[in-house]
Amino acid sequence: MVRAFVALELSSQIREQLAAAQDTLRGCRARLVFVEPALIHITAKFLGEVPDEKIPAVMDALRTVRAVPFEVTAHKITVNNPSRPHTVWCTIDDDGGSGQVFRQIEDVLTPLGFARETRAFTPHATVARVKSHDPSLFAAISQLKDRKYGNCRITGLKLKKSTLTPRGPVYEDLLEVAW
Repeated sequence: MVRAFVALELSSQIREQLAAAQDTLRGCRARLVFVEPALIHITAKFLGEVPDEKIPAVMDALRTVRAVPFEVTAHKITVNNPSRPHTVWCTIDDDGGSGQVFRQIEDVLTPLGFARETRAFTPHATVARVKSHDPSLFAAISQLKDRKYGNCRITGLKLKKSTLTPRGPVYEDLLEVAW
């Protein structure tokens, strides 16, 4: 079994800016688990545990996804749900580019037995997971409200393997599809 997901990679400049935002968030009393800056990305689709023998079919399907490269802007730090935050993320503006890619991914993977996502696709880059909430989290986020984290061009997608370790996940690229 391979724990896998489809990712859209962000530039190193955006990830560096998000690392600086993580430093601000470290000042709050909420218990947060931070994403290693080098691993910050936009998840286009989480596949979960995929049987090894199914990976070649997933790769073949993803090779058919086509898009025109598009610009993304990493905007503001917020939470997934203000009343019960589980994730701290950076919003992504891309004029719908990643949503178009997401819909194609859904279309090519559904025939392989992957369930369609029931929630609306919201492009974002997770910077931390909330293990224990504290209201001071919102004060830390408000310190970041006027910051922008940069722009980059998305020129393809990647199928990634995620191996969970006690020190955090380790990602391995299984496939890159360039547009």
